[in-house]
Amino acid sequence: MQQVINPSPVQQAINPAPQQQVLKPAVTTKINPVPLHQLIKHDRSMITMSDDNMMVKQIHATHAPDGREFDVKPLFQLVEDILNRATPGVDPLILAAQTRIETSDDRTNQANFIALLEALSFTIDRISCEIAYKSLGGGDAHATTLSIFNLLTSYSWEAKLVLTLSAFAVNYGEFWLLAQIYSSNQLAKSMAILKQVPIILEHSGQLKPRFDALNNLIKAMVAITRCIIEFKELPSMYISQDVPALATAMTHIPTAVYWTIRSVVACATQITTLTSMGHEYWISATNEAWELSTLAHKINSILDLLKKQLTLCHQYIEDKWSAETFQMLLNLFESIHIDNMKILRALISPKDDVQPLLEGSTKRRVNIDVLRRKNVLLLISGLSISQDELSILEQIYNESRVHGTGKESQYEVVWIPVVDRSLVWTDAMQDRFVTLQATMPWYSVYTPTLIDKAVIRFIKEVWHFRNKPILVVLDPQGKVVSPNAIHMMWIWGSTAFPFTSLREEALWREESWKLELLVDGIDPTILNWIKEGKFIYLYGGTDMEWIRKFTTTARAVASTARIPLEMAYVGKSKKREQVRKCTTAITVEKLSYCWQDLAMVWFFWTRLESMMFSKIQLGSTVDVDPMLREIKKLLSYDKEGGWAVLSNGSFVFVNGHSSTVLPTFTQYNAWKDDVPPKGFDIACMDFHSKLHSDSRPCCRFEFPSEVGRIPENIKCPECLRIMEKYITFGCCHDEDAISALY
Repeated sequence: MQQVINPSPVQQAINPAPQQQVLKPAVTTKINPVPLHQLIKHDRSMITMSDDNMMVKQIHATHAPDGREFDVKPLFQLVEDILNRATPGVDPLILAAQTRIETSDDRTNQANFIALLEALSFTIDRISCEIAYKSLGGGDAHATTLSIFNLLTSYSWEAKLVLTLSAFAVNYGEFWLLAQIYSSNQLAKSMAILKQVPIILEHSGQLKPRFDALNNLIKAMVAITRCIIEFKELPSMYISQDVPALATAMTHIPTAVYWTIRSVVACATQITTLTSMGHEYWISATNEAWELSTLAHKINSILDLLKKQLTLCHQYIEDKWSAETFQMLLNLFESIHIDNMKILRALISPKDDVQPLLEGSTKRRVNIDVLRRKNVLLLISGLSISQDELSILEQIYNESRVHGTGKESQYEVVWIPVVDRSLVWTDAMQDRFVTLQATMPWYSVYTPTLIDKAVIRFIKEVWHFRNKPILVVLDPQGKVVSPNAIHMMWIWGSTAFPFTSLREEALWREESWKLELLVDGIDPTILNWIKEGKFIYLYGGTDMEWIRKFTTTARAVASTARIPLEMAYVGKSKKREQVRKCTTAITVEKLSYCWQDLAMVWFFWTRLESMMFSKIQLGSTVDVDPMLREIKKLLSYDKEGGWAVLSNGSFVFVNGHSSTVLPTFTQYNAWKDDVPPKGFDIACMDFHSKLHSDSRPCCRFEFPSEVGRIPENIKCPECLRIMEKYITFGCCHDEDAISALY
């Protein structure tokens, strides 16, 4: 909304009032002073008025802007710095003032700002003289305020404020400048004596309450002026005055300007009285501090209202800008590009940050151009991404760099942290972010604040990100070839490059339901057992009593049947601590082989879930895809107790629930005669199938709400009926779980 016009001649920038009779200043002596409470005697009645309509009508009658505007901010920053630095001893504003004066110093060197000061100096001097004359002459404060409005008829509301504050800052700053340097500068000392500064400072202790009230009012005046300037700077392309929040603010701004200028009159009266009537009068007057405090309360009340409206305006603008940016992203991804730079800049660097990325190995900030025309995998997650996920991804990433055969290593990974912007960014969150970033060997966004709200909305609505990590794949032209390749990455690693659905279908055509599918890339020990042609039993669950019975019975049957047997405990998808306890007990009791690293357990179940999601995304169903049926069975058994997968080398001959697998071995005598003609694996499979058909366990699948896309319906892998849908809440009390705060 700000239209900046650099004024040229003085006559074009100022608004001189009609010629007035030159008045001689009234002589006021310390013997017979005009009481200060009479100088602002009408303030109290005016402040306590519940209806400001008459006052508003009066100031609106003086308001006739001619359309010529100037940028008030540089002048305001200069005035603000003067008032901050002139604040006596108590509660000085240091860092903010230092920053503002540096900015002001830069601008004062600019020719247009110097010209602006030259053009406005006459108006500022007139306001200063008007206030000084009326203060000493015992004029009515309301009348003095209106006279200032009459001087500033052609200026905008914020310009009226800044010019009046400038006039006050000249005199107020002069007074405190003398107070600060008179002891070291002879000229300042002589001037200070004329203004009784040394005597005033000698009694500063007695005057402190008055100065405190004065300083509080000045701070309120500066704060409300800054707020009104912010309204002026709101971008007109995103907000207009018919928006309720801005309309409400514009209704109250004239009142705010009136009370601020009236407060300037009160503050100037205080300083003028102090230097002209002496400290004795200031000490003897008892009502003035109350008057100043009342004015400060009035201004702060209006300021609170304006701040609320300003917050609503900013929210409105942000929502409108966010909607526009969101639509821009949609259009951008529908367009064809020669490279991926536009796409990546829109996602990662909308604020044109020169170096928005942190390089993984060197931990140096780099330009986004390092990703130009490359296949880019966007790892999108919250701060709750687990160490298991990171360690497995790091292993896959490093292997692609060391053992890649060309194409498999032709991609870069970029971590995009998605953080709820409505939450306060805490030290704990910052520590978590830095810790995660430090462990990543790939690129990462330098700080989460670079990810705009509109981008987060796009990621959630278009790419269906909830909380679990996703891996969005962009080709060298920035086109999305996979909205989530995380499942392909878990199943096949970098072999899945370029992570397209065609590549996914091709990889599945090469797979079959065999043991390598379950353990490939996890444990070479089991792969060696497969090569040796051994019988291998994978089992899981957390019921130690069943585990003991199963392992001892299975081993006894294997011994009787004279088959080479190896067993491996692979835990459970949830209940990490219980799995840890079971692993310890199995190791101590030497029941079987087990994975000591629980990341391997996590990866086993994550890969299995990814297989199901991958199959579902490709449109597979259990009635036509036997592999999907077996995968679903195993995932369901995991939710309903213990289970076991029995294989002869690669060949999986039993995938069963604990309720049928253990009885199969305990009833070995019922099928042992079938072993010689059929072989152990087929005989075992046939008997287990008979038990399974007589007693099929319930099937259950859990889809966490943060996985993104959840199937509308799903068929049971046992009976092929459409399964019932429930909403459940669960907690497995995992000590390693990361707080949902992230």
